Amino acid sequence: MDYSYDSVMTAVYERTSVRNRTRDDLYNLISTREELTRPDLVALTGMSRSTVNNAIGRLLEEGRIVETDAEVKGHGSGSGRPATRLVAVASGAPVGGIDFGHTHIRVAVADSLGRPLGERTVEVDVDLRASESMQVAAALMSELRMEHSLDSLACVVAGIPGPLDRASGLVRSPTILSGWVQLAPAVELQRLLNVPVRVENDALLGSFGELIRGGGRDHENFLYVKASGGIGASVIIDRKPYRGATGLAGEIGHTSLAGRTEACRCGNQGCLEAVVSVQQVRERILVSHPGIDPAGIDLRGDGDEVTGRILNEAGRTLGGVLSTLCDLLNPSAVIVGGELGESNHRFIDGIAESVERYSQPATAASIQVKAAELGVRAELVGALEMAASFSGRAVAPAMA
Repeated sequence: MDYSYDSVMTAVYERTSVRNRTRDDLYNLISTREELTRPDLVALTGMSRSTVNNAIGRLLEEGRIVETDAEVKGHGSGSGRPATRLVAVASGAPVGGIDFGHTHIRVAVADSLGRPLGERTVEVDVDLRASESMQVAAALMSELRMEHSLDSLACVVAGIPGPLDRASGLVRSPTILSGWVQLAPAVELQRLLNVPVRVENDALLGSFGELIRGGGRDHENFLYVKASGGIGASVIIDRKPYRGATGLAGEIGHTSLAGRTEACRCGNQGCLEAVVSVQQVRERILVSHPGIDPAGIDLRGDGDEVTGRILNEAGRTLGGVLSTLCDLLNPSAVIVGGELGESNHRFIDGIAESVERYSQPATAASIQVKAAELGVRAELVGALEMAASFSGRAVAPAMA
């Protein structure tokens, strides 16, 4: 055996490095999940109890986490002292997130770990009013900073519902977000906020939110779909968002559907989002329910059989397109966000039916189709989580 100084020091360094990675991996898990205990960490990671306890001891000594009493369970839930919860301590500067939808703006501030401190939402015609929308977002961010006594933010991440060229930072499509074409929203927002700003596609941020805080936490590879005013998608591969060569991956809303003639804002006919968007679903419900107040349409409720049939058909149409992507990517889950993702279960059922019917059987057998756990807030949560990762917190590690 080699007992030279260099060999001994190399071995010591490697052991120390492994211990540090273990500690940091556990810290990232604690910072991105609520109510975790030591037994939870053992189950999630497959590490031994002694390894987890040693790493937690170091994190406690460093002040990066604290232990708090677990919530008291009801009578008959078991004997013995309940395990204490582990909570990460935010030590860095707070961050901000902005979600520009086609018809809304959501703005939030969070601590350095991405945990929300405050939030605002307003209705705005974002597509046609680019400058006004960014000014509104900046004003809302200023209000939140004052309300929570935040002198500065480490960074802000914003999502827009359209294609953004990764190299130039410009909005490219002349038909999607027509009022934003050839604008560089990151530059303008940075000028308004006086804070470093990064802009991403909204569906990508939705997938990131679900990856860290939602239904994608236990999936290495999944497909996220935002089904709302438009239809967008994002792919998570090995727990990382896939952007494509120029940042335009996931633009499935203008996939042409055979036999459909609905006019689309892109100038073509029969595009997916011209058939399946939330506006189209609402219009079909209005046609089938004469005299109904448009404001009274509740897509999330049980509704009636006709409404359920409309939602199911829309889901099956979307699922037909997604089935091809499932064969190509072999994800373990399809997670559906946006307003339609939050709607009656018949919509998700329709997607699952088409994925099962049209995907290759072996592929379909291993796919979960489910609604986003974060609902319509997935994009905003993703923005905050990405801002936190840029300001120093690493992305949660893959599960064992």
